[in-house]
Amino acid sequence: MRPVSSLAEVEAYLHKHIPLSAGMGVRVVACDVAGVTLRAPLAPNINHHATVFGGSTSAVGILAAWTWLNFSLRGAGHTSRLVIQRNTVNYLAPIKGEFEARCTGLPAAQFEEFLRTLDRYGKARATLSAVLTYKGEKAATFTGDYVAAR
Repeated sequence: MRPVSSLAEVEAYLHKHIPLSAGMGVRVVACDVAGVTLRAPLAPNINHHATVFGGSTSAVGILAAWTWLNFSLRGAGHTSRLVIQRNTVNYLAPIKGEFEARCTGLPAAQFEEFLRTLDRYGKARATLSAVLTYKGEKAATFTGDYVAAR
């Protein structure tokens, strides 16, 4: 992934192209080759137990991995259509406040293979993971399968 101009640029892109991210109060904490970290507050994501709604947990996990893959593809000169195919979230502990999702992306060799497959067949699949934390403690894990198509 080529460095993005700024975290504000990535955040603006997400809020414009995925408006739900703005409604959820998602902020971009990091976005580079090492991974993407997103942060979201409790208030717009709260449920009836005064904890983060499970759908919000899932959505922020999806978004962290999607952001890493989207900006990695853009950095490699690809303007592919990128969608989530399926995902799983394991909820480990209640999230009672601001939380983060961190996706470390794919190892370089795996990403290069992904790009070769995309170039050759016009479509490629990748499985990405994210860890969601609350107060620095693991609260959930996310795994999602993404498909890129020209």
